[in-house]
Amino acid sequence: MSETTDTTRKVRVFLVDDHALFRAGVRTELDSITDEIEVVGEAGTVGEAVAGIAAKLPDVVLLDVHMPDGGGAEVLRQVRPTHPAVVFLALSVSDQAEDVITVIRAGARGYVTKTISSQELVRAVVRVAEGDAVFSPRLAGFVLDAFADRPGSAPISDPELDLLTPRERDVLRLLARGYAYKEIASELFISVKTVETHVSSVLRKTQLSNRYELSRWASDRRLV
Repeated sequence: MSETTDTTRKVRVFLVDDHALFRAGVRTELDSITDEIEVVGEAGTVGEAVAGIAAKLPDVVLLDVHMPDGGGAEVLRQVRPTHPAVVFLALSVSDQAEDVITVIRAGARGYVTKTISSQELVRAVVRVAEGDAVFSPRLAGFVLDAFADRPGSAPISDPELDLLTPRERDVLRLLARGYAYKEIASELFISVKTVETHVSSVLRKTQLSNRYELSRWASDRRLV
């Protein structure tokens, strides 16, 4: 029974999406690539979701935004008053600002798009279960804009940005501002060769091909 101890306890996840094939795919992916997560249930409608979440009491609900009978925001409105400990992470094809803001205002802890990789989804689920807010690239900006005046908000996590070391972020920030390698080296008190090494590492981790793509990537994440 060691898997039920505090140090190894799995994150219990409930899937909500109106497409059964998508739910099956997510369940299969999560089951196959990690032992940190246990899928304990799923639902395809708002009514099924509300009943299933109440019965299973998962740690995290992966929540579709658009469903025929009300969508993710309606699930949040019905579940959160009675089960405030359940954490919701929106998982949607939509990257529209109004969709992001609607579910976050309703109480979701994060919002990722369905283009996310399986490994990134696992990290996102674990992070929201631990109390962080997690957003896909670009979407965090919508939330920052909408909640800029609200104190006490949780730190926002970007699964892709989390792959970079602090020094790699420093180099990327200056690169995106138009600094030459020599200027970056001078600014950070490192050698040009070290700058080149950091840039190569960032390109590899982000799977981008040149500094112009990196600059846009950094701008999308408001590093500049």
